[in-house]
Amino acid sequence: MKKALFSALTVALLYGCASTPVETEKPAASGAEPAQGLPVSPPLAARPGQPAAQIDLSKRSVFYDYDKYIKDEYRPVLQAHGKYLAENRGKKMLIQGNCDERGSREYNIALGQRRAEGVRRMLVLMGATEKQVEPVSLGEEKPRCSDHSEGCWSQNRRSDMLYSGEY
Repeated sequence: MKKALFSALTVALLYGCASTPVETEKPAASGAEPAQGLPVSPPLAARPGQPAAQIDLSKRSVFYDYDKYIKDEYRPVLQAHGKYLAENRGKKMLIQGNCDERGSREYNIALGQRRAEGVRRMLVLMGATEKQVEPVSLGEEKPRCSDHSEGCWSQNRRSDMLYSGEY
């Protein structure tokens, strides 16, 4: 059963995104405010050889490397949000797919949509319903950083998860 679930997740990841995260999300000291008033999920079941980790729902972004897929390090974040949505069927989420400035506007809109839809598929596999999660693309229109460097671009290649009432 676990192998079948892992295989399904792998296929969904490979199909859904054209890029993956470079850097992990910076703590609130970098200027980004964590979402307030969200519950902390209990520890998730550990994978073999890994301890259970406490995941809180304030982590709201999945970052991508240039032309890569969702990194495995974001799986616990997606599990926590999927579980929260599964336990709270009245909650809704908007996933905003973002890109760095490289590429045409049309390419970046399409890439942002694939990224958002990939995150949606993962959340649905983790227990959310399709009606709870809406994927949209912002392309390159909502950058976190405006410098023209890889360090900055890596912050802009992301999917942001926003719960209803936050957008």
